[in-house]
Parts: sequence; structure tokens; C-alpha cells
Amino acid sequence: MAKPRKKSILSMQAEISPATYATISLCSFAIFFALWWGIAEAGLIRPIFLPSPGAIVARLWSLAADGTLAGDVASSVYRIGVGFIAASVTALAVGVLIGNYRFWDAAIEPFLDFIRYMPVVAFVPLTILWTGTSDTQKFLIIWIGTFFQQALMFMDNIKRVPPDFIGFGRTVGLSDFKIVTRIILPSAAPQIWDTLRVSLGWAWTWVVLAELVAANSGLGYRITVAQRYFQTDTAIGYIVVLGILGLISDQVMKFLGKRMFRYEGKH
Repeated sequence: MAKPRKKSILSMQAEISPATYATISLCSFAIFFALWWGIAEAGLIRPIFLPSPGAIVARLWSLAADGTLAGDVASSVYRIGVGFIAASVTALAVGVLIGNYRFWDAAIEPFLDFIRYMPVVAFVPLTILWTGTSDTQKFLIIWIGTFFQQALMFMDNIKRVPPDFIGFGRTVGLSDFKIVTRIILPSAAPQIWDTLRVSLGWAWTWVVLAELVAANSGLGYRITVAQRYFQTDTAIGYIVVLGILGLISDQVMKFLGKRMFRYEGKH
């Protein structure tokens, strides 16, 4: 009996091992930085427009040595933490409400669709007017940028819970609160976790926007100052740091998702 032909890794839906996956990912990064280094070393682009990777590493090293980098990272992580948790908690509550009750679905869901198309950038001057230039304004920007999308995605997660599960809760006489806490939320937990993982990436984007105006610390603030004085190495270095922090947070959430929801299989 002929053995089935092994699929090429380039074939559609081909399975690849974790080691191969990691190797391919590392090669992508290596190719990107090699191209960048080659272009910079060849002098194809002036350093003020695109410094070499070595120059950026040296600049970040000097900022790390005097504590500037650590202070900026701490400020941004703190603002993301508070803003993202506030948005996630309120969005989950609204998502549960409109995902289970048709009345609240009709009352709130169209309003969320209306608001979410409004550009967050337009709210920046308004948030300064409403809350001043303190960290509250940064939290509010992250909340506005994250909450409305999250609430609709949570609603979709909740609506995907099989009606039979809820019917079983009714059959055994559970109250609405117990059906939500004992059946709906545990059943939708893997999808809710995916939503949190995706929306955390948005929070990284919005914290930079929040710190571009009326801030005196943070990654976004430092990028703004660097651009003002044509310190391209600092600006690109901080953008790379943002990418690294976002990648780390995403991989941590992916790892935790695999540990918590092994029964799902897709994580």
C-alpha cells in the first residue's frame, strides 16, 4: 500500500511542527533586519531618514543606561493597564447585557455601532477639555479606543453560546444571574480571551496617541519629542520597543490561553 504523500509546508492547511514554525518566524525577523542593515550600510538612505540597526541599538542602550527608557516603558504600561482593564470590564458587562437580552440589544447595539465609527483622534482635544492633562485623560483615550469595539465582540462571543446550554439552565431552575455566571461566561471564556488578546493590541496603539499630546513621559511622548528634534534613531528605536512589548504581551496571552483552554484545541 502506497504511503500518503507528505504535504509541502507551502501547501494549503499543511501542518508544521512548533520548531519549524519558530524557525520560520525567526527567519522572517532575520531577513527584515538584514535588509535594513544592508540598506543602511550601503548608504542608500541617509541616516537622518533611516539609521542603521546598530545606531538604534546604541541609542536605546544609552537611554536604558540613564533610566529614561525604563521610566517611559513603566508610564505607558501603567496607562495601558488601567485603561485596558477599565474598558474590558465595562465592555464585558455591556456585551453580556446585549448578548442575552433583546431589549438591551435594540437599545444599545445601534448606539455602539454609531459611536465606534467616530475617530478616536478627534476626541483627544475634547478629553483634555473634559479631564485636563493628567493620566485620567490617557485612560479615557484608551477606553474610548477599546471599549466600543470590545463590547460588540463580547456580544458576539456571548451569542455563540449554544441555546441548549441556556435551556438546560432554565430546566434545572437556575436564575438569570446563575445562568450567566455558571453557563454563559464559562462557555464563552475561550472566545472572550481571544477578544481580549486582539484588543490589547489596540490599547498599545491608543496609548501612543494619548501620550502624543499633553504628556511628559511615556513611549508616545518620547517619540513626539524625538521627531521634533529630528532624533530619528530615538523615534525608530521607541517604535521597535513598542513592537517588542506588543509581541511579548501577545505571546504571553497566547500561552496563557493554551494553558487555560486546552479543551478548545485551537489555541
